[in-house]
Amino acid sequence: MGLGAAVMGTVGTLIGLLMGGHVLPVAAGVGVALGTVVGLFGGRRFLISILIGTIAGGVLAWVLAGPEKISVGAGAGAAMGGFLGVQFSMLMDLRSDRKRAAAANQSNP
Repeated sequence: MGLGAAVMGTVGTLIGLLMGGHVLPVAAGVGVALGTVVGLFGGRRFLISILIGTIAGGVLAWVLAGPEKISVGAGAGAAMGGFLGVQFSMLMDLRSDRKRAAAANQSNP
């Protein structure tokens, strides 16, 4: 839950920075709440993919556009990281289901 609150709170803060100062506390609060809920349901892979996307997007924006665009790149990277994290998680679940089914078929000749 702590990882979720930290990661999603950071993303909410970045979105709040982009939208303006008065939206910042609301966006950060919503991010912390959503992160806590995702962490409660065990979305560790999802949260790690968002964290990696945030860092990679921020660094890439810094290198390509300068330090004033870090928050834009980090927000976009977090969105892409979340999308890719969901897809990766679904593929990993599908793979484990297939392995489980193959093991059950081998044990029941």
